[in-house]
Amino acid sequence: MNISSILFYAISALILGGGILAVTSVKIFRAAIWLLFSLIGIAALYFWMQVEFIAAIQIVVYVGGIVVLIIFSIFLTQHSGKEMNSPTLSKKIFSALAALFGTAFVHKLIVHYDGFTYLSALPFNSNVAEIGTQMLSTTSHGFILPFEVVSMLLLAAMIGCIVIAMRPKNEIKNNSINNIENN
Repeated sequence: MNISSILFYAISALILGGGILAVTSVKIFRAAIWLLFSLIGIAALYFWMQVEFIAAIQIVVYVGGIVVLIIFSIFLTQHSGKEMNSPTLSKKIFSALAALFGTAFVHKLIVHYDGFTYLSALPFNSNVAEIGTQMLSTTSHGFILPFEVVSMLLLAAMIGCIVIAMRPKNEIKNNSINNIENN
């Protein structure tokens, strides 16, 4: 095993470990932190594949945008130490079945499929100007629609954080009155 394989397995362990801990964590803030580690691992995988521009976009959009907004909304709602509800038995069974189905599907696809070709001998063009041109192109090989979907995702995350952070006026008045009475 060479250093590249070891690095790939370490990055994969970070992604999978962070994802599993994000889903199974009982505290909401810890789940957000584990999600952060998983997304950083995905960016590291892009760096490992030598696609630095996509790795930078991963860090800026998901790590710097989505996860930070999630963490701010957790702090603004003052639920950072609150434990989440435990999932019901039916949800646990459905999750286990979905994980087993996914594992079997990937095993069947990768191990028993002989149609994959080895393309590492071909040069990979990671020119940022060409990526930007293709990302904003409206031709059949353009990526303007996914680019717009990502911008809509960021807008929805910001609106969601604002809605979560807003408290009703009655709750604000009650908290203010309680603080005055306690002092």
